Amino acid sequence: MFNRFFLSIALALTSSFAIALTPGSQAPDFKGTDSNGVAHTLSQYRGKYVVLEWANKGCPYDQKHYRSGNMEALQRQWTGKGVIWFSVISSASGEQGSVTAAQENEYLKTMKASPTAALLDPEGEIARLYQAKTTPHMFVIDPAGKIIYQGAIDDKPTTDLADVKTARNYLNEALNAAMAGKPVATASTRPYGCSVKYRD
Repeated sequence: MFNRFFLSIALALTSSFAIALTPGSQAPDFKGTDSNGVAHTLSQYRGKYVVLEWANKGCPYDQKHYRSGNMEALQRQWTGKGVIWFSVISSASGEQGSVTAAQENEYLKTMKASPTAALLDPEGEIARLYQAKTTPHMFVIDPAGKIIYQGAIDDKPTTDLADVKTARNYLNEALNAAMAGKPVATASTRPYGCSVKYRD
């Protein structure tokens, strides 16, 4: 019953979804500060693949991927291959998923997560640039700075941890294809999860 409830929310979110940014278009440059106080821009990572993962630790869909260890494994797998991975937290202050830098660092430590960095975006500036809809919402940017994938992490829009094992992982497909010099077969999907908690 619980999972069906959240599934209905996810489907409601996806039914009103409009494609955020077109794959093949230039990814918007951004400036952001991570949970250790380090400033980053997208343009400084030109020449590398970059993953943007919108995150909200209070969201059951996000929890599914962290509590199962799926997100952490993906972070280790791809950063180990030289990919820059940013978790982006765009929850406004006081909203679900809002964290201080110290709280985020403690969460990353507890979950054994290993993104390149967690960007704190409480004003939603980066999220609005990318029209981020949900947590999670994934973007893959190629070394030329173009978006090659945007959308869901996989094809199982549920909160059931067991679904991770049987899901088709769109993120892996995009990165594997691109790094092999092949076109990304599925470049855009509908993201699912909790809505990004933008500041009004």
